[in-house]
Amino acid sequence: MTTHHPGQPEASADVEREVAVEQAHVDRVYAELEKAALRARDVEADGLARGRTDRTGDVRDEELTGLFERDALVFAAARRRAMIDTQYEGLVFGRLDLGAEDSTAAEREVRHIGRLGVRDDDYEPLVVDWRAPAAAAFYRATPVDPMGVVRRRVLRCRGARVVGVEDDLMVPEAPEDIVVVGDGALMAALTRSRGRQMRDIVATIQRHQDEAIRAPSRGVTEITGGPGTGKTVVALHRAAYLLYAERRRFEHGGILVIGPSSAYTAYIERVLPSLGEESVALRALGDVVDGMTAVRPDTPEVAAVKGSLRIRRLLSRLASRAPVGAPTTLRAFVAGHAVRLDEGALRRVRAEVLRGHQHNLGADAARAALGEAAWRSVRQGERSDFLDAFDASRDVDEFMAAWWRQLDPRELLLTLADTEHAYAVSRGVLDQEEAAALAASVRESLATGEWSVSDVPLVDDLLARLGAVQEAEREDSGFYDIEELDDLASYGVQDVRAGLGRGGPVETRAVVTPADAHERLLAGRIERAAAYAHVLVDEAQDLSPMQWRMVARRGRTASWTVVGDAAQASWADLPEATRAREEAFAGLERRGFHMDTNYRNAREIFDHARDVILPLVPDADIPEAVRETGVEPVDRVVTGGLVEAAADAVDSLLEQVDGSVAVVTPRRWAERLAALDGAGDGRVQVIDPLSTKGLEWDATVVVDPDAITEESPGGVRVLYVVLTRAAHRMHVLRPV
Repeated sequence: MTTHHPGQPEASADVEREVAVEQAHVDRVYAELEKAALRARDVEADGLARGRTDRTGDVRDEELTGLFERDALVFAAARRRAMIDTQYEGLVFGRLDLGAEDSTAAEREVRHIGRLGVRDDDYEPLVVDWRAPAAAAFYRATPVDPMGVVRRRVLRCRGARVVGVEDDLMVPEAPEDIVVVGDGALMAALTRSRGRQMRDIVATIQRHQDEAIRAPSRGVTEITGGPGTGKTVVALHRAAYLLYAERRRFEHGGILVIGPSSAYTAYIERVLPSLGEESVALRALGDVVDGMTAVRPDTPEVAAVKGSLRIRRLLSRLASRAPVGAPTTLRAFVAGHAVRLDEGALRRVRAEVLRGHQHNLGADAARAALGEAAWRSVRQGERSDFLDAFDASRDVDEFMAAWWRQLDPRELLLTLADTEHAYAVSRGVLDQEEAAALAASVRESLATGEWSVSDVPLVDDLLARLGAVQEAEREDSGFYDIEELDDLASYGVQDVRAGLGRGGPVETRAVVTPADAHERLLAGRIERAAAYAHVLVDEAQDLSPMQWRMVARRGRTASWTVVGDAAQASWADLPEATRAREEAFAGLERRGFHMDTNYRNAREIFDHARDVILPLVPDADIPEAVRETGVEPVDRVVTGGLVEAAADAVDSLLEQVDGSVAVVTPRRWAERLAALDGAGDGRVQVIDPLSTKGLEWDATVVVDPDAITEESPGGVRVLYVVLTRAAHRMHVLRPV
């Protein structure tokens, strides 16, 4: 047996020989893959040729069958070809040598593991898909329970070229003909540099991680653990596994993956495609509602108001009241009778209709209920004749267009920009200071043209109450008439007018907003919640109660994978969030997996973070860091310029690490540090504390940790997140 150790020449004869052996197999796999690609193209061409017809009239049944066969063939072949085309990068990554401890080479089975199953012309497997049961031993074998594995090998490839191998021996002593290379695949992977996107860990999954990945799909699977334990990447591999194991169910129903931020989704977006799965919707919390995107954070105080369940009472009032500016009296001449319904009568009709209908779907019911109320106020002549005349009345048409027009939930939320209106609808729910802060946050949206992330679940709640805007009514559904208000908008002030030209009184309120910002807020169409077969929530400890309700609407019939760590929470009221979360999972079977090994941080870095969190969160889940660098974090008070000190720290770290460097800054320093973004040939990223969740870098510069704690909704818990993002080096800079 030959083992390679650091200090020995990497290109030893044994290593070169083992690499050559694996290269020969990989070459054979890629040759077979080329043949498979050609076959897929031939099948696609054959499919296109089928079902062709020159007929321009009626098509016979057999021709329809031909068209159906053609579409099925083309779809299947194109999908197979796309799968082949996307799997070329690092297709083969593992090998198992299976047999008894004292077996000979002739007696052992060799099984190669990869991202995609590949067979030769005789249908013999050249590569086993990593998700197949035959590949399970690659992840689950240990020296205590080898599962028949003598040696597990990880292949390091660049495209189709094998550049190295790392072996793990599963038996006490290797047979004479077995060569064991390297110090183990896991430690080799942990020392690699980080880039701007997450790598999959498909080659280095550990046994406890594999158990979570392959857990049954039903119910709720919870994956917990401290920073750096691989929770996120395990959950993403679980999504890929579920699509493989129960493809019909999850490909048809879809898998929704929800993360905390757009920075997070950009970071992880290549993991699932690299594992061969594209049937996944990947969303940040600001993108969950179709047709709406938000990245702007609210202040912690406003986020707490918008995220708490008590705001549902305010939203209920918004959705149940007549639109701002709607007429308060119905006056019409019907079948020779003067009809007048006052505000109280109209309020009773509205309440009656909304007990059984969503507003946007209840126009016909509202008109019918108004007709009955009008008949009761007259009671002369034939009832049926009166109701027919009421239904045909032009006066009633104009009244309904203003009193029961289609409502976009975003427009309803924008009415809160007026502080007095916000006070009125929040009475008994929010105090005046909270209501004023809520109104100010909506005015900020009108000034910037950007929704906040906390607005998205409010819009979703209103959409669930109102129902989707009906397509035929969309052009007449606005609160605002942009064309009539251009003059005011040019001064930065735009009237919020309801019911313009619709026969009722108009209420005018001044709102500071550029016209184009307003249009951006209302661009596109908001869609009702789509149902998914599986929902994966990462950084689950950060979801507010209202966000949990938003996500739950998309998972009513779903199974769930939920990933989190309470010690990293940025939502302060954990008990309320827990109640909303439990409501989403009501009645579902539960299972949990705990990750207790920190693979990301060098021990020196994690010890620093641990000492920050434990005094304030003594029950924090503290994992065991498995890697040491011998380099302590730099934590110093800056007596000179903080920006210059940050630039110096970045320069120093760029020399010490090969990969990425992050500068994590609170808002108060963000503008002054923005020039560092993209430095080092794009290796440096300047980022806010909340956006670091789920991300990692080779090195970090943490600027003003006290300000990070002060500005963050989770306080020291968010600082704990920031201090656990670096794999190899960390500088902490504190202003005087």
